[in-house]
Amino acid sequence: MRTAAIFSDRMVLQREKPIAVWGDGTDGRRVTVRFGGHSASCTVQNGKWRVTLPPMPAAENLTMTVQCGAVSIVYREIAVGEVWLCGGQSNMEFEIKDEKHGTALLQTLSPECGVRFYYTPKQRMIDTDFEAAERNTAWQYATPEDARAWSAVGLYFALELQKKLGVTIGLIGCNWGGTSASAWVSRDVLEQDAALRPYLDDYDSAMAGKTDAEAIAEFDAYCAYQDKWWQDYSALLREHPETTWEEAQKLVGESRWPGPMGPKNECRPCGIYETMLRRVCPYTLRGFLYYQGESDDHRPDTYETLLTALIGCWRRDWDEPELPFLFVQLPMFRYAADPDYQHWCRIREAQARVYKKLRNTGLAVIPDCGEFDNIHPTDKTQVAHRLFLQAMCTVYHLLPAEECCAPMYRSSYVNGNVLTVLTDHAAEGFLLKGEPSGFALAGADGVFHPAEAVLLPDCIRLTAKGVSSPAYARYAWTNYMDVTVFGMNGLPLAPFRTDHFSAAEPEDHEKRNAPSAGL
Repeated sequence: MRTAAIFSDRMVLQREKPIAVWGDGTDGRRVTVRFGGHSASCTVQNGKWRVTLPPMPAAENLTMTVQCGAVSIVYREIAVGEVWLCGGQSNMEFEIKDEKHGTALLQTLSPECGVRFYYTPKQRMIDTDFEAAERNTAWQYATPEDARAWSAVGLYFALELQKKLGVTIGLIGCNWGGTSASAWVSRDVLEQDAALRPYLDDYDSAMAGKTDAEAIAEFDAYCAYQDKWWQDYSALLREHPETTWEEAQKLVGESRWPGPMGPKNECRPCGIYETMLRRVCPYTLRGFLYYQGESDDHRPDTYETLLTALIGCWRRDWDEPELPFLFVQLPMFRYAADPDYQHWCRIREAQARVYKKLRNTGLAVIPDCGEFDNIHPTDKTQVAHRLFLQAMCTVYHLLPAEECCAPMYRSSYVNGNVLTVLTDHAAEGFLLKGEPSGFALAGADGVFHPAEAVLLPDCIRLTAKGVSSPAYARYAWTNYMDVTVFGMNGLPLAPFRTDHFSAAEPEDHEKRNAPSAGL
């Protein structure tokens, strides 16, 4: 008999909700879990067992005993507080040691700061090494040494939340750089929606004519090459940080990331859903934090469907139809060598649509937090703070929406040559950090012209030379621009458009995005 790997000394369990504890064992054996004056028992069936303990208030320094016959497992130094899962790709994975303020922050950490972390092992497939890797994990205290590899976004969020709530915060890191949202959902989710079938079709096409063993051998050879390539690339940048991506490819060879598709590639559909997410499900949570979308920019018009499906899949697996899901809207970004493909603005639009249509979701709007030519902005403080604000408003109901939410498009109307945009969360008006820019108007012909904006409380009036009868408006409809328009609450106006003109699918940017594989 044993528990799932996520259960260990120093763990944080969710307060005020039924607590799930589970593991595996021998069929027919009786397992009893005792914790905080409560106990629950069950019989092992099909090699699995699971009990549910009653809700508990916040507490510290508790002990859990798991008993099966003569076998007894004891976990100590347990806290009951708030638990959040940090999901997504490299910008959620981005480690605090590499963050702009991370070195200084690490020196302030101690077990007494009230934040703990469990890092779900990054496993490509369930093989002979899988169990050993899982069993080599445990919950950690926030110390300068142990916290170095923690999610910077997660840690900043947790520290702010702990200060506000006064209870221990537990974070579960479950993320992998460079991964599509399709890697984090079950196969039935992709199979049941025709719009998502191309993710599976691409995989089937890549595997055509190959056995699993052949594909695994091919991927292992790729890993050996790419590990050496990454060492050479990193050394080149240390010596010549000004080197462009194109120059680096000529000097150290071609990056082959993300490698050949197959059953060992972490980017494959549904793969790390099985090897990572399912391994920590159904650990009782307050909710999810999610920062992802960059690796789906080659299919932006599918992303609304994909993200909606992912949220539904995770909530289904945790058996909580409205489990809070707070996610980050992509910031401004463009590689210097790339034209403006206008695909990141379509991902942002998809994220905003999901936020507006699904209950118990929160959207951290961060267009001002991007960096030109850097897909991994190094300052994660505002990203975390805006997730914290969404938690305060949507989950804990401790702060009003006007204080926590970015100004967002609500509706619009036309009067003569003026198109008026009505917004939410800007009742006190707007704050400018420079000249207002990024607004555009089009007539019925769909040709957009730069627009002048008059900013009023919850209202923006737009006019444009050459557009006498405006029909459509856009704001920040670009991959990258300087953001100057904010609400009086300090949060940036969310990008929007009132048209729904289709656009040609952008090129596949896997090679261009290759640096994300290094995090």
